[in-house]
Amino acid sequence: MVLQDRAKATREAILEGAAVVFEEHGYGSASLTQVSEAAQVTKGALYFHFQSKEELARAVIEEQHRVVLEHSAAVLAGNHSGLTTMILMCRAFGLQLINEPVVKAGIRLTFEAETFGQPVRGPYEDWIAVMEQLVIQGKEENQIRPTVDPAVLARYVVASFTGVQMVSDVLTGRADLMQRIEEMWALLLPGIMHADSHEDPHTLSRLVSVGDLGAEPNRAAGS
Repeated sequence: MVLQDRAKATREAILEGAAVVFEEHGYGSASLTQVSEAAQVTKGALYFHFQSKEELARAVIEEQHRVVLEHSAAVLAGNHSGLTTMILMCRAFGLQLINEPVVKAGIRLTFEAETFGQPVRGPYEDWIAVMEQLVIQGKEENQIRPTVDPAVLARYVVASFTGVQMVSDVLTGRADLMQRIEEMWALLLPGIMHADSHEDPHTLSRLVSVGDLGAEPNRAAGS
């Protein structure tokens, strides 16, 4: 048991070190020597867990996806309305991109995946699928217009968020990310919200920066 715990701790340290190195240098410029130094493990220990840089990069992407899913599950468990949940999921992801090294590294590696294998589609497909179900929920709750196609809106939100975080990263190192996500929703909400919705688009978009769930408006009547 002690050996298993030690091996698990070593693997976690390697992933943490790899996240720092990949996020800073990218896949092409990163080396396993840099990773072993950042993780404070021997190269032998690193190779025991990961036999190549490609295998390590894929493990970082998998860990990033696991972390994002864990946070998303917590938001989904909050029993909020569909549209509110979509906004709060974007908020949670934005905060992870600011605070979680493995998430920052995983996202960078996702965009560089063609350099070490096949493009990474799974995380995006999963996110789009969840968003599509939330759009359907939002329509049932009279939050979202009946004419809105759930699949189209889901793809649009994921694509918009991806673009927003990329531009924020390039221009400010994501220092303004939460503001830009809020602006994204402020622009989007008036065009998709149901005419009978009793919710205020400004209040909903402010959830990105405020995160005050107690201030969430009541669900529309009949939801």
